[in-house]
Amino acid sequence: MKKCLLVIVILPTLSYAQLKWKNVDSIFGALQSSIHVYFNNDSLDKRPNIAYYAEIDLKDKSLDITVDTTLNRRLTPTQYFEKDNHPLLVVNCTFFEFIHNSNLNVVMKDGKLLAYNNETISGKGKDTLIYQHVFGSAIGIDRKRNADVAWLLTDSAKSIAYASQTPIKAIKDSSAKHDFNFYYNYSNFSKWKMQTAVGGGPVLLQNGEIKITNNEELKFAGKAINDKHPRTSMGYTKDGKLIIMVIEGRFPNKAEGATLEQEAKMLKDIGCIEALNLDGGGSSCMLINGKQTITPSDKEGQRPVPAVFIIKSKNKLLNIPN
Repeated sequence: MKKCLLVIVILPTLSYAQLKWKNVDSIFGALQSSIHVYFNNDSLDKRPNIAYYAEIDLKDKSLDITVDTTLNRRLTPTQYFEKDNHPLLVVNCTFFEFIHNSNLNVVMKDGKLLAYNNETISGKGKDTLIYQHVFGSAIGIDRKRNADVAWLLTDSAKSIAYASQTPIKAIKDSSAKHDFNFYYNYSNFSKWKMQTAVGGGPVLLQNGEIKITNNEELKFAGKAINDKHPRTSMGYTKDGKLIIMVIEGRFPNKAEGATLEQEAKMLKDIGCIEALNLDGGGSSCMLINGKQTITPSDKEGQRPVPAVFIIKSKNKLLNIPN
């Protein structure tokens, strides 16, 4: 009789096993019943982790979902909090450049474009005369409080943004700039009728699955998408909840940050069907009733940014924690 050798194959444990989130509403003072805050410090890849997310019911009409952006200057999230009459939530959003302190992504307020996507990336080294034209992503909320993540075409000569619901491969050529019609005819764009929107990238989730579109959006070069950093992201659930997540990072042995894939998995696990990454690193900062969630990684504290995403209460009689 032959003896059978039983081989048991043990699959490797995912480094981002589903996390257990704790409701911490009470830490942040008086919140409306349509807003909740959650905290987690389970390890990621056996490394220390600290993260928070806010869950907002988009159908609550007593909430004003908006943005604030500055012209050629930057403010810290706390400065925006004071400037905007103490909103319930303030979070960083767009990528930006330091020379003119200007946004590199879309910002929309009350249906109007206040900032536009930077759609041209110049070549480097021997390819200085080669340009890549990209279609950056954004998350928007329309008049009926429906959220959407899309890839956008914007033009300062146009009053609204145009969107593709599928990612678009970057165009590579020797032209520093194309006109609007060139881009418009390149894909299936339609008017993106959002009231409030902010851009970032890359997209992390599509149709409830992890599909990171860094290859199309060219946000991070080489293997940088696998690096751990502080992160800010935003998505939404099938039942109309807006999710805003911040992940602390760059603090060895305390909170080391997350990769884009880990960030995407965290958003998927809490029910997001679409989500995108926003500016992270030293910019990552979310305030609830004026109180910080994660600790910003810059040694100076909160980094000034040219735009923030804001949620205000139309009821003014809410307490602010000490």
